[in-house]
Amino acid sequence: MNKKLSIVIVVLLTFALVLSACAKAAEPTAAPVEGVPTESPAAGTLKVFGAFATPIEEPWDGVIHSALLKAQSDGLIEYSYTDNIGYSGDMERVLREICEKENPDLILGDAFGNEEAVRRVAVDYPEVAFAFGSGMGPVEPNFSVFDNWIQEPGYLMGMYAGGLTKSNKIGIVGPYPVAEATRVINAFRAGALEVNPEAKFLITWINSWYDPSAAKEAAQAHIDNGADIIYGYPFGTIEAAANAGLYTFGMMEDQNSLAPEFVVTSAVWNMTPTVEYLVKQVEGGTYTAMDLKDFSMFAKGGAQLAPLHGLESVIPAELIAKVTEKEEAIKAGLFRVDIDEHIPTSD
Repeated sequence: MNKKLSIVIVVLLTFALVLSACAKAAEPTAAPVEGVPTESPAAGTLKVFGAFATPIEEPWDGVIHSALLKAQSDGLIEYSYTDNIGYSGDMERVLREICEKENPDLILGDAFGNEEAVRRVAVDYPEVAFAFGSGMGPVEPNFSVFDNWIQEPGYLMGMYAGGLTKSNKIGIVGPYPVAEATRVINAFRAGALEVNPEAKFLITWINSWYDPSAAKEAAQAHIDNGADIIYGYPFGTIEAAANAGLYTFGMMEDQNSLAPEFVVTSAVWNMTPTVEYLVKQVEGGTYTAMDLKDFSMFAKGGAQLAPLHGLESVIPAELIAKVTEKEEAIKAGLFRVDIDEHIPTSD
């Protein structure tokens, strides 16, 4: 082989290697979401980040996370998240790092306990859409708020509780005595009293969004005091009720699987309508700060009563019919569940 031919071959091989390397580098990759297989996002797909103060196993943040996973699975967004951020000042740092390094189009999360920090970051990044769970109001141009407005299914659960109790004592375990918890508990009480005016309520606040041990202990105390129905906001209450062979109820998610024989139904919060609305707004360039409350209620599919999962065979048919009739009235706009946010106490 002559020298010129050898040079040509070397040049051609080098050129082929360069082309191959360039082609590999150009392949886009999606931001990984823990435990979920990802594919390369389509060009122009919204980058969405989830910022959660608690572990995503906690139902409130878990509902938001599930809706975002669904949006990613549907090809609507590219999604990544950080959970268990806590309340010691890390939320602001995490959000600023994400805004600087990832440049997301939209950030969702929970601002409870981190209100000022989250809002400070939103002011400094007006090009990013923020939508956070909050008990406060929206702020133009980019800070929207939402919450779990599930008092409607809460009322229906209360009807079941009032109809099923034999001791007329119902134990309730709440997280903090704040509006998002009190309005569901008050609706639950109102529903129980509609069916059973003799019902009495034992109420404990554990002052935590996620403390299964404290919730279980509080539920057990109610059981020891004669409660034969347990309704609890955090995890732990279902375990205590099931151990005692008592009916109980789930919150935020359909939690029947935790104790199929004892979880009658659950007040389900569905964040998908909220997420889909936000994605359309940001994609269309029409995003504006607003209170997204309506998307978390019956009318728009944001609130639901979970199925009975076979417990129809042990719950009186008359009670089921009564609850079903009330549910249809709510959906038809013929019955309105009051939004009562006063702090309830034990009877």
